[in-house]
Amino acid sequence: MADASPTPLEGVPRDPIRARAEGERLLDLLRVMQKLRGPDGCPWDREQTHRSLGRHLLEETHETLEAIDAGDMDGLRDELGDVLLQVVFHAEIARQEGEWDVDDVAEGLVRKLVRRHPHVFGDTEVDSAAEVLVNWERIKTEEEGAARGVDDEIPASLPALARAAKVQRRAAGSGFDWRTAEGALGSVRRELGELEDEVAGGETSAERAEEELGDLLFAAAAVARKLGVDPETALRGATRRFADRFERMRSEAANEGVSLDGLDDEELLARYRAAR
Repeated sequence: MADASPTPLEGVPRDPIRARAEGERLLDLLRVMQKLRGPDGCPWDREQTHRSLGRHLLEETHETLEAIDAGDMDGLRDELGDVLLQVVFHAEIARQEGEWDVDDVAEGLVRKLVRRHPHVFGDTEVDSAAEVLVNWERIKTEEEGAARGVDDEIPASLPALARAAKVQRRAAGSGFDWRTAEGALGSVRRELGELEDEVAGGETSAERAEEELGDLLFAAAAVARKLGVDPETALRGATRRFADRFERMRSEAANEGVSLDGLDDEELLARYRAAR
């Protein structure tokens, strides 16, 4: 369990952060969770485990992303509350089991943030946010040892574009990276050319098509990273814009008595572009 008087961290201000309620609402949240998990609390809350709560954390994370994408600040506040609930829920379960508590979680996070921000708490200098991420991965590799593989401990269930970006950040932390965005764009052009050659050759196997398309998407993830763009966010935005525009196009076609099935590629593209 966490020491009641944790060792001060060098470079971290000791003055309290002034919140509207001096942090009391966060303490209220911990008290409520202890009550819910207590002997006279809620039967459902008392029977939950780390495993049973797993899906709720995933669902709340996706709902938070939806609020962010929608620019819904009230919704974001509520969804962040739901994510915070999951954090204190897991921490309370661990406290009751004698493993650790929410203070241990917070102290470990503070130490990690200080350690991995030497440009703030030390004398390291950085020129960009991208360099901060590269340094983060380099420091993490040094902490865990050189034996760690570039894709070790990255969940296989992570969305593919997000996983690609994380693997690339780790590689960059070891010095393997495109020096410029133009270099990354050149890789996209090369991979697209290889995919076009494969398709133009006539019969192509699903395995070869999958390999070439995968290389193209991986290269696109590298461009996103060099431009400071999250590829998952970019693709979600593109998908949302397509869906909105498609619905307008389909509605206009229906009003005109036009069947989309009967249109060729050029006619479909023209209608899609006109649906603004």
